[in-house]
Amino acid sequence: MKISVPTLETERLILREHRAEDFEPLAEFYADDARCAGFGGPLGREDSWRWLASSIGHWQLRGYGYWSVEEKSSGTFCGLVGLWNPEGWREPELGWAMVANAEGQGIAYEAAAHVRDYTFGTLNWPTLTSNIVPDNARSIALAERLGAKLDGSYDNPHMGLVHVYRHPKPEASNDR
Repeated sequence: MKISVPTLETERLILREHRAEDFEPLAEFYADDARCAGFGGPLGREDSWRWLASSIGHWQLRGYGYWSVEEKSSGTFCGLVGLWNPEGWREPELGWAMVANAEGQGIAYEAAAHVRDYTFGTLNWPTLTSNIVPDNARSIALAERLGAKLDGSYDNPHMGLVHVYRHPKPEASNDR
C-alpha cells in the first residue's frame, strides 16, 4: 500500500512530497562540504539521489519522513524538514536542512515549528528529539529557539557523536 505524504502549509511555506525537480538543489546542498556536514554529507550526485530515494522510501516504511519545503510565493525549493528514523537511530528525530538561498529568513524555524506541532498534535507522539553534531551551532540555536533542551549525547552509527535535543510539547514551549 502506498502512503500519501500529507501536504502541510504555513503562512509562507508549503511542506510537500519530494519531487524529481528537488534533486538538483539537493545535490548542490550535498556537494557543499560545510553546508551538509551536519546532515550526513558530503555526498556525490549518485549518493544524493539515493538519499532522496531513501527519504521517499522512509515514508512508505515508517509512515512519516522529510518534507520538501517550498516557498509559496515563488515555488522555490528551500530545503528539507521532517521526521527521520532510519535503522540504527535510537528514536525518531525532527531534522532540517536548508539550501543556501533559504538561510537567514526564518524558513527553517517556521517549517520545523509546524512539523513539531503536527507531530505532537496530529500524530500524537509523546516525545520528539533532534540529533545534532556538536559543532553545528546554527542547528543547535534553532533547536533551542524551538524550546528543545540538551538531553544527552550518543554515538550515532552514521553521524558519530551527536547531541540529543528534546523538544517540549507546544503547550509547554515559550517559542511563540
